[in-house]
Amino acid sequence: MTEAERPARDDVVAALDAVIDRTLRDAELVHEHPAPGRWLVDLPGTKKLKTVCGLVVGEHALRVEAFVCRQPDENREQLWTYLLQHNARMYGVAWSVDRVGDVYLTGRLPHAAVTPEELDRVLGAVLSYADDHFNTMLEIGFGTSIRREWEWRVKRGESLRNLEAFAAFAQAGRTDRQGDGGGSTPDGGA
Repeated sequence: MTEAERPARDDVVAALDAVIDRTLRDAELVHEHPAPGRWLVDLPGTKKLKTVCGLVVGEHALRVEAFVCRQPDENREQLWTYLLQHNARMYGVAWSVDRVGDVYLTGRLPHAAVTPEELDRVLGAVLSYADDHFNTMLEIGFGTSIRREWEWRVKRGESLRNLEAFAAFAQAGRTDRQGDGGGSTPDGGA
């Protein structure tokens, strides 16, 4: 970028920052603004309790990127297939993976498309996709670990509260074992 181009770029960043700031404040979303053209937004969910979405003003577009899940322990290809089958029906963002296999939602908005309404729509899409698919992603990519953790907690009478969403999945195919000290209810109580 030449010195002559820098003021125009700075004006674009300032204008988009103003739109982003107003949109996030109006939506009452927790956010950080660590540098001009860079934002981190906390999107509160129900299944995935929080998705942090990065917004970065680039030369021609606003980049949208949200980490959703670390690389799966198992069934990588099955998880990739599941995610790719949804990409064609998604709005504004798509599933992607980085070089180590971590799962993200990524997208780009041309500068002219960055309006409060469109930004709200894209952030809503990020939240919806991350939240709606999170448990299925965990079941596919971390099923063995979830079942193992479930068994460990049941055996010791520990709380299963944060695993409740996986109750049917974790217990699928499990035979009832009365001789293992059973008697615990799914919430860890007696």
